[in-house]
Amino acid sequence: MGIITLLTDFGLTDEYVGVMKGVILGINPKAKIVDLTHHIPAQSIRAASFLLKTSYAYFAPGTIHVAVVDPGVGSDRQILAVKADGHYFLAPDNGLLRPILDEAAEVEAVIVSNPKICLQRISRTFHGRDIFAPAAAHLSLGTPLEDMGSSISLEAMQQEEAAREEQMPEQLLGQIVWVDHFGNLVTTISKDGLDMFAQGRPWEDMVVQVQGGDGLKILDTYSEVGRGELLALIGSRGFLEISVNMGNAQEALYAGPGARVTVSFSK
Repeated sequence: MGIITLLTDFGLTDEYVGVMKGVILGINPKAKIVDLTHHIPAQSIRAASFLLKTSYAYFAPGTIHVAVVDPGVGSDRQILAVKADGHYFLAPDNGLLRPILDEAAEVEAVIVSNPKICLQRISRTFHGRDIFAPAAAHLSLGTPLEDMGSSISLEAMQQEEAAREEQMPEQLLGQIVWVDHFGNLVTTISKDGLDMFAQGRPWEDMVVQVQGGDGLKILDTYSEVGRGELLALIGSRGFLEISVNMGNAQEALYAGPGARVTVSFSK
């Protein structure tokens, strides 16, 4: 396809993202590069994993997804090139890809080790430029996975404790995993998880609490509450979000990634 997405924690203040693009386009001038986001919190594998998992399927099969959130850069950690459910992924072997691969019907993976698909000089601190970017460009030109390195099984890959919901007898437990540009608090509690927890009981009887605070109802739209009021709703990713109509839920609740979220039924 020649489409390459980039997801990093590099931000846009420095030259890092631009240099990665320069390397890609130097190898494949016809590559189409999409910036998924470069504002992952520094070293947050969990946030990167969540956003990639909820985003990649909106791209056409054959797209190459490059995820560089890499606290272990320069160490003996491996770099993975993976084909799963028709998409390609390049990421450190630090658990970032596991939530996607654990649910994939088919997984083919290698450890990127072929020096011919890397830059000649590899720094200890910028593998995004020296390994990930050229590897992505070569993939976009049709280089087979098997030419990039030796195969690795799913079982041999590193695992990261995934951000997910936990169903208890009387509560559904989750946490905030992402705060978007508007200050909406995105949780690990999915719509499907809420349906399973409800077991046919009406959603309007559910109460959502952030860090044990006031209970919120799950509504359909922001406009169902007044300006500046808190609410819970299912966001576009299919996960429960805490929001403020025309405001910022992070500022209103002083809450961020890792904060506990519970769902229960009012008595």
